Amino acid sequence: MSDPIRVLVADDQGLVREGLMTLLQTAQGIEPVACASDGVEAVALTGEHKPDVVLMDLRMPNMDGVEATRQIRDRYPETEVVVLTTHADEASILDALRAGARGYLTKDAGLAEIARAIHAAAAHQTLLDPVVQSQLLAAATAGAGAAAPAPTAPAVLPDELTPREGEVLALIASGLSNQEIAHKLFVSEATVKSHINHVFSKIGARDRAQAVHYAYTNGLVS
Repeated sequence: MSDPIRVLVADDQGLVREGLMTLLQTAQGIEPVACASDGVEAVALTGEHKPDVVLMDLRMPNMDGVEATRQIRDRYPETEVVVLTTHADEASILDALRAGARGYLTKDAGLAEIARAIHAAAAHQTLLDPVVQSQLLAAATAGAGAAAPAPTAPAVLPDELTPREGEVLALIASGLSNQEIAHKLFVSEATVKSHINHVFSKIGARDRAQAVHYAYTNGLVS
């Protein structure tokens, strides 16, 4: 039997902290080890307890969750961060992901969703709340409109992506399935899957959520 995932909770509201600590004690394979009331304490306690995952609020005094996430990922790269917050706006999501957060949930999430995100983060996988993923997709495709042409990649592509790979990545970021991409590009689904595998390998993405974030932050969609 594997060791439980050790979790540190960071939230400036005492009732929320206590509630999460109690809730996580009932989750299979998870062991809450400490709680912090702000970002400064979260960084310090991460150094002390070396948790596998920090469950991080964003809006906290002294140091917010984004900066705390950045410092934790810089100082303790073996510790992953899952954001749990009331804020699901585009800026907050992107700031947290850029700081190194592995997951992003809103506080509407139940225990099952929180536990899933913690387990995914401990396995170094990304899990985003469906609301958050929809927000990223909406931001990436804002202004495109139903009749707008397919997004095109810029002339100079990062990470040695080919023009076709850039096009596939832009279509992924627009929310298209493999079948829809194949139909739009007049190629087989097997060809699309091959392109996606190459793209993910080059940009270091493990899933479509990470690919969407990469495409948006690198200007492959407008």
